[in-house]
Amino acid sequence: MLEFDKMNLFDDLNDKNYLMFAMKYYDNRQCTSVEEFHEDLNKIKYVKRLFNRFLDTGELRTVLILNHLIVIYNVFENEAATRMLFFRVENKFHSILKPFLIFLDRLPNVIRGINGTDIQTSHIPLNETTIKELRKIE
Repeated sequence: MLEFDKMNLFDDLNDKNYLMFAMKYYDNRQCTSVEEFHEDLNKIKYVKRLFNRFLDTGELRTVLILNHLIVIYNVFENEAATRMLFFRVENKFHSILKPFLIFLDRLPNVIRGINGTDIQTSHIPLNETTIKELRKIE
């Protein structure tokens, strides 16, 4: 029998291991089906769409984005959720995502192993509109 270190399998998050990674770190005790797992996983896609709408129209649905992010962090382990977000959300949206994760106290200094690279979060600029909208909530 071939042995391997499971941690090494997920040292680099990529298209080949993303779904397995998501399953490994999924923890929703109320989940009763594979469809429900995919619904939770799709929250990342919804966040991405809302970021895209913001860039296209200037409309930032702050509370809706926060709701999706809170669900993601409630059903996936913290570090895994952050890695999945930065893997699935394109670089052009990172400056929008960063203030939300700071607001939720979920942003680490380094996000390890995203398509062969580590992301230094201090190098990601902050989107000013996002900051202003989040300050209205505080």
